Amino acid sequence: MTGVTGLSFAPLVPWEAVAVLAAVSALLLIFGMGRGARGCLVRLFVLAVLSLGILNPHLESESRDVHPDIALVVVDGSSSQNAGKRPAQRARAVAAVRNRLAKFDDLEVRMVEGRETEEGTLLFGPLRQALADLPRGRYAGSVFITDGQVHDMPTLDEKRSDGSAIRRPELDAPLHVLLTGQPDERDRRLIVEKSPAFGIVGKKVTLKLRIEDQPSPAGRPVGVAIRVDGGEAIRTSMPVGTSTNVEVPLDHGGNTIIELEADAMRNEISLVNNRAVVTVNGVRDRLQVLLVSGQPHLGERTWRNLLKSDPSIDLVHFTILRPPGKSDFTPLNELALISFPIRELFEIKLKDFDLIVFDRYVLRYVLPLSYFQNIATYVRNGGAVLASVGPEFANIRSIYNTPLGDIFPAQPSGPVIEDAFRPMLTAKGRLHPVTAGLPGDNAKTPNWGRWYRQVEAVANRGQTLMTGSDEQPLLILDRVGKGRIAQFMSDHIWLWARGFDGGGPHAELMRRTSHWLMQEPDLEEEDLRASVEGNRLTIQRRSLDPAVPPVTVTSPSGAKKGVTLTPAADGSAKSTVEIMETGLYQIEDGRRRAMAAAGRLNPPELADLRASAEPLLPAVKASGGGTAWIAEGLPDLRRTRPERKGTGAGWLGLQRNGAFVVTGVRQTPLLPALVFLLLVAGGVMLSWWREGKY
Repeated sequence: MTGVTGLSFAPLVPWEAVAVLAAVSALLLIFGMGRGARGCLVRLFVLAVLSLGILNPHLESESRDVHPDIALVVVDGSSSQNAGKRPAQRARAVAAVRNRLAKFDDLEVRMVEGRETEEGTLLFGPLRQALADLPRGRYAGSVFITDGQVHDMPTLDEKRSDGSAIRRPELDAPLHVLLTGQPDERDRRLIVEKSPAFGIVGKKVTLKLRIEDQPSPAGRPVGVAIRVDGGEAIRTSMPVGTSTNVEVPLDHGGNTIIELEADAMRNEISLVNNRAVVTVNGVRDRLQVLLVSGQPHLGERTWRNLLKSDPSIDLVHFTILRPPGKSDFTPLNELALISFPIRELFEIKLKDFDLIVFDRYVLRYVLPLSYFQNIATYVRNGGAVLASVGPEFANIRSIYNTPLGDIFPAQPSGPVIEDAFRPMLTAKGRLHPVTAGLPGDNAKTPNWGRWYRQVEAVANRGQTLMTGSDEQPLLILDRVGKGRIAQFMSDHIWLWARGFDGGGPHAELMRRTSHWLMQEPDLEEEDLRASVEGNRLTIQRRSLDPAVPPVTVTSPSGAKKGVTLTPAADGSAKSTVEIMETGLYQIEDGRRRAMAAAGRLNPPELADLRASAEPLLPAVKASGGGTAWIAEGLPDLRRTRPERKGTGAGWLGLQRNGAFVVTGVRQTPLLPALVFLLLVAGGVMLSWWREGKY
């Protein structure tokens, strides 16, 4: 575009010389007029033409490249925008704004996506980033399409250290808000005011909860369902608006996920924030282990040394030394330095132990059979027993001939084998976390030392993880009721501890076995777990079943997605997927269920789901913008001058800046050289003629 901008001068001599020449000429003319000289007016004309010629006047015209203004449309895609009819309203508003602004040839529209983080919905941050890429002077304004729940509002009255106000570039043009939702929405929110990060296994943790209804009077009770690790719901009730303490039991170590859900209120906008999730890490105060040693042997202290070296274990150890042929009528309470408290251990405090270890125990009629029945019941109710047996397990004094025989997975079936053999892992042993990846193992012959004794047995139940001579079962694990049991069919693990024939991973094997018995979560052979790091969800499944079924991932918004896991040689299968939403993810494989939290479990985004313009009103007013409800009809969009108001009844305005770039300048002289010479010459001749006339 070309336009004339005005008159300009390009003096042939400096302005100072022009001023001196004009002043001298003016004085001479005044002197001549005072003396009555003829031709003064003609001389004045000549001097004026001469001065004008020296000033060199000309007209300037510029070639301009007009640039369109830029409007930013910021779209809120946070979780709260999924409530009710908001997705449809948002889509309709985006399409309408695009179409209505497309009719302006001098306006460019750029779409900006809002972000949802742990801190809530961010719209002003993305807006400022988009403004940083805009050429100066072309910002026409912005339109927010949101429910109003924005958590990065700028501080409008913030000052610098020198007291000057900080300029907000996002408010240099009108900021308009198109609201999704309805003006009269209702919402209920379940708030976790206080929850512990850790808890003691076997005890209860206390959660402090509060229910808020918006808007609604406080006081009336509301039902709440509590689920621990996805189990059956426990129902309770609490009054609205009042903090209430709720106790929840911790049954296992590791993370316990507690889901809380309040009953829905009538005409509620969304049930998303009726739910809250708390993760409590269950830790054991101290692990109580009872070690009962029977027949003395070279490796008697192997189990004791291992258990004593673990700082998390409190060990109670008794050794029964009286041989069965001893018949000197010495009272039992005089056979040891400390009287064996059989009733206290196997009746009164039996349930307090996390594990009972029988190391080559042989029947000597010190423990009545009723106490063995107590131990069997203790295992079925969640306890654990480990039996490391020797030759006595195959004779008449074997503890298999007690009520424990009903829960032992392996039954003695023949003589004691006393040939050299090297322990080998079975196919399941290479998948089970107790034995998978033991140091020195390989697919052919493990790099372990040999053992020389094993009790021949038949494994009727459980999983055989290791075999010995002639592929006889050597290590068998089994679950009985709620408890667990393990059998070592040899007492020669001490050879590994002594480094005989190269030794072996005795400490790792014994540690894993004992902690599996005490239900260590990381040693579960059938397990499904998930974790979140950044925006990636990692799913890991472990199973003794070689088939790996696909898992289903349910996002916080309820969307389901199938994920195929990649199997590994150690029995695990793993996959990592990218996630976009914050909140609780549920993972299921048909038999097990796991949960993982992305970001905050109870984010500020879900604190209040009601649509409202209140959070944004200070910025809207400071920029000269306006607000409108999409449900009540979309307003008209206009272009306005920067000095005019940016909103009115039924319309919103985007300012017209008229930005341009000068691409060229053309100068046209007002007094060409030939005309200048003719005027000066004619004036001089006229003045001579005028003076010579008289």
